[in-house]
Amino acid sequence: MVKVSRLFIKVITISFICFLFKTQALNAQKQDLTNFIAPTEVAPGLKPDRIILTWQTDPSTSQTVTWRTSTVVKTPVAEILPIGSSSATKTFKAKTQKLKSENSGTLFHAVNFTNLQPNTQYQYRVGDGTNWSNWFRFETANDQPEPFSFIYLGDAQNELATSWAKTVQATHTKAPQAKFVLHIGDQVNSPESETEWQDWFTAGAAIFTTKSHLVIPGNHEYARKLGLPKLTRFWNPQFNFPKNGPKGFKDVAYYTDYQDVRIITLNSYWFIYGQAHWLEEVLRSNTKKWTIVACHYPVFSASRAKDTKSLIKYWKPLFDKYKVDLVLQGHDHTYARGFGLTSKGEKQYVNTSPVYVVSISGPKAYRRNVQKPWPTRTSQQGQLFQVISFEENKLLYKSYSVSDALIDAFELTKAKDGTKAIKELLPLNTTN
Repeated sequence: MVKVSRLFIKVITISFICFLFKTQALNAQKQDLTNFIAPTEVAPGLKPDRIILTWQTDPSTSQTVTWRTSTVVKTPVAEILPIGSSSATKTFKAKTQKLKSENSGTLFHAVNFTNLQPNTQYQYRVGDGTNWSNWFRFETANDQPEPFSFIYLGDAQNELATSWAKTVQATHTKAPQAKFVLHIGDQVNSPESETEWQDWFTAGAAIFTTKSHLVIPGNHEYARKLGLPKLTRFWNPQFNFPKNGPKGFKDVAYYTDYQDVRIITLNSYWFIYGQAHWLEEVLRSNTKKWTIVACHYPVFSASRAKDTKSLIKYWKPLFDKYKVDLVLQGHDHTYARGFGLTSKGEKQYVNTSPVYVVSISGPKAYRRNVQKPWPTRTSQQGQLFQVISFEENKLLYKSYSVSDALIDAFELTKAKDGTKAIKELLPLNTTN
């Protein structure tokens, strides 16, 4: 009788464990399927929304604007006028793309304003001739050297309409004169969520309509379908970037020249080897004084146990060979900055290596891996943003928390022969 009771208990226990595993598996499956389940729709209307400025061509003579409406809109246009000018308003017809989804009632429209004057302020609006947005302002890049700055934002991803909106406001307060904003990937958490994209655009509206934005996809802009990465259906309709990237990866890998700076954006999610050939050509042909590379996955991790081997193998040698100045990254949801490591695991120095940065702009934070030897500065401050400024042979880098605390700062100088030197502007205790 005792043996039967023990056997019965074992059967019940095993059955319960199997039930738990099955439940976890089903929950995991549901989690994976959330990218393909139709989200709560945030319906577009006649009046334009999700307005964002990007560049497809020369920042000194052009400006691209993209916006969203319902399918009722038939004559999408954009109007532009130099501020303070007595000339007539110019009207540009938009190119329209329908969002790829079943029963979609969404259109995205894009206009590339061309033949603009360098270093000139313009006002513009978008609409259909009857239903218009507000008038907004932007300024074209100067075609002559002058000091300027831009903003770098790590992963946004979560609590976009609340927490991340505070980061956006902080950037607007601290650096209102910044010329453009670089977003490092994982703009949203669920790539197919209409609501999350709406929150992202709503939170960023004040800067999306007045500054240009360079945006690259992270792993959360991809879902997996039949085992292969599938870029979110929202990406191509709502973003318009230079078409100078590697074959098959245009709009997710590209480069932009702004005055004497070349910004190269890479897709670190996949096709690493294939991008390396294009990357080397873009670096080899570069005549700009400063070179910045942006990618979502960090070469050297700050919170994970392992570094990204494929980036170390295929991209890092090119960064060193062509003396890239900054490599700006995300994904690790923490802050770290340093010179990286040699193939022997030794710390590199600025005259032979880029400065590598990992940062985060949203509320989701991971604890830094203290076993990582490469950072010279780290922080557990949480939501951050960076202001990067250029003046002749100097690059000034400052990292701020949303509460306006300066958590990292350095100055990078470059001699005519390309030799670089770094000057720390804060005491170099490694954690702030």
